[in-house]
Amino acid sequence: MHAVWAWAKDVGTITVETGAGERFAMFGAGSLIAFPTGSVYGEQWIEIGEGTMIAELASVCAGMMPGQDLGAKSVLRIGDRCVIGRGSHIVAHYSIDIGDDVYTGPYVYITDQNHSYADPDQPIGRQWPVNSSVKIGAGTWLGTGVVVLPGSVIGRNVVVAAGSVVRGEIPDLCVVAGVPARVVKDFSPESGWTKPLPAGPASDRAADPAAAASMTGLVEPVVGQ
Repeated sequence: MHAVWAWAKDVGTITVETGAGERFAMFGAGSLIAFPTGSVYGEQWIEIGEGTMIAELASVCAGMMPGQDLGAKSVLRIGDRCVIGRGSHIVAHYSIDIGDDVYTGPYVYITDQNHSYADPDQPIGRQWPVNSSVKIGAGTWLGTGVVVLPGSVIGRNVVVAAGSVVRGEIPDLCVVAGVPARVVKDFSPESGWTKPLPAGPASDRAADPAAAASMTGLVEPVVGQ
């Protein structure tokens, strides 16, 4: 049984040399989509760079369903040397751009489309969805279970803590956490990694030991695996 499973994983893995890999708009050398895959369709609108690994049971999709015509340009671009964690879902309809060296934990969800709820008399699932492009900067890490919503722009070398929900813009060189994700630590050449000053009068912050500990970086967010 183990030998059969090992054989199935070997022949089922998608690479540039396989017929399945040739269906992609681009599939870089040294990249793979591990077997068993999740949902994989709309390959002609998906670009995958070199040396990228997409783990087992991850879904990488373009469009609402197989066979949908998405136009002349790719809608999902994954850079070089990325690692997409087990069971993650990347579902593109308009534009998702993932930079080089982006790593994710398992079960991360990234999409550029949301359900509309403008008409209160119609079921949500029957209303026309809204698209908004997503960009994830090079060198960023997304922890386990992170959700990246349409319209999100995540900067370079950002840590997104496990379980966070990202919306809007996240600057370069910071750590974000929460729902919605907010900056809990950032970097500057002058002071290194520091935590933003908490709200409230400066005198209150100085008198509060917990706030002082937070500012010195003694309390760390959980960033996931």
